[in-house]
Amino acid sequence: MESSADKLRGLRITSLDEDDDETVVPHQPLPGPAAAADYEDDDEDEEEEAEVTLGVLKKPKRPGLLLRHLFPSKAGGIPAWLDPVNLPSGKSSCCGFCGEPLQFVLQIYAPIEDKAAAFHRTLFVFMCPSMACLLRDQHEQWQHKHGNPCRSVKVFRSQLPRTNAFYSTEPPKRDGSDKPLCPGAPVCHWCGTWKGDKICSSCKKARYCSEKHQALHWRTGHKNDCLQLISSSDASKSVLPAIGKVPASTSWPEFEIETDFEDTFDSDSCDENNSKSLADADNKCWASFQERVSRARNQVLRWYCREPNAKPLWALSSGSPSNADIPSCSSCKGPLCYEFQIMPQLLYYFGVGNQPDSLDWATIAVYTCQGSCDQSVSYKEEFAWVQLYPTTTTMR
Repeated sequence: MESSADKLRGLRITSLDEDDDETVVPHQPLPGPAAAADYEDDDEDEEEEAEVTLGVLKKPKRPGLLLRHLFPSKAGGIPAWLDPVNLPSGKSSCCGFCGEPLQFVLQIYAPIEDKAAAFHRTLFVFMCPSMACLLRDQHEQWQHKHGNPCRSVKVFRSQLPRTNAFYSTEPPKRDGSDKPLCPGAPVCHWCGTWKGDKICSSCKKARYCSEKHQALHWRTGHKNDCLQLISSSDASKSVLPAIGKVPASTSWPEFEIETDFEDTFDSDSCDENNSKSLADADNKCWASFQERVSRARNQVLRWYCREPNAKPLWALSSGSPSNADIPSCSSCKGPLCYEFQIMPQLLYYFGVGNQPDSLDWATIAVYTCQGSCDQSVSYKEEFAWVQLYPTTTTMR
């Protein structure tokens, strides 16, 4: 079979500079979690397919639209933390393989209308930019039911009731007058993502999430800035970057996520039980995947509106999970349900290259607590299933 990655890259992706036929309201709440789906349907009658909402990327229309008190859905840049104080920390913020701080991928604002505790609800996705770690992650995820495996892709869910310590009970006006009720925790001056609980021993002002980020900041300019901070008695002349302003090379380009809708599409589902061999199942699944992607080439996300028959659009039949492969909620031990998936087109917008060691995936499916449990932890870790192309599943 022709290289799967080459086939997908051959699909034209709409330029962000092209005008859209329809105007989409920014930051529209995205669909909430789908109800649990049966991933091993043995019935001969084909199920009616769940309605899908697509996520597409747009350049921010103006500065300030993606701040946390506007509850954005966004990709790249730095996270707009929902709970700005109690951020994930320690091992939760690091790759389980190389130990480096994870890089922000995207967040979606997906409140649940009939759940008071989830009046505000945002899902955050982070990953290690190392393809070597992603390859190890893809193998490790099969061991999830045997304990807590190491992961290079992590998903966090945060939710708040309407009345909370961080935001007004009234919806944002989006006219420049909106403000959060309180400041957030100080974050790393290098990545702008994780809590800066390490302080420069010299100037006592620069904060970092890790020793590596402190060393990188030192080598790229803080060595000189630190001397200025020590010698300066005027705090207003600080040469430290403002919160939210970090070196461009430390994050992927920032976009806002808007919703679009997929054209009506009738096709056979990806079901290896209807094929003569695994190879036949993979060919059928890949053909369906390509056709669906070609209907909206700029899609980077796919959501399903809580319909019970919702399931991911897999690129291949092999490597897709069964119900038994999906763990329980790490907080309440209840069942997880499929909520959305990240498409490989996101890598195009992030400017990821096509070298042998470049980051790549076929799809990443995200499963969240079906009850969206409200435990004491501000950021609850959910589950992501990584599916790679056949050419990338061997360790390199």
